[in-house]
Amino acid sequence: MPFLVFYVTYPDEATARRISESLVARRLAACANVFPIQSVYWWEGTIQHEGEWVSILKTRVDLESDVENAIEALHPYEVPCIMRFEGWANEAYEKWIEESTG
Repeated sequence: MPFLVFYVTYPDEATARRISESLVARRLAACANVFPIQSVYWWEGTIQHEGEWVSILKTRVDLESDVENAIEALHPYEVPCIMRFEGWANEAYEKWIEESTG
């Protein structure tokens, strides 16, 4: 059964952990993997280089809007990166996602 994988960037570790933990605590996400990255992007007419943090969140397809709305409500960026992908995994892991977000 497919599920959703969200990829979200944050300005710092504390923000990434706070938002990720909030989503897991509210059972909107089964889990989050949080790690540092280096980003290169256009902003206000120039190329920017920034250290950021990412969380990869796994959730049910039917929670898509709830997850996105929760992230937007908590996120400090003017234009947050909230990407989602459909994912598949082994049957036991997919069942765990369902149970953890139910």
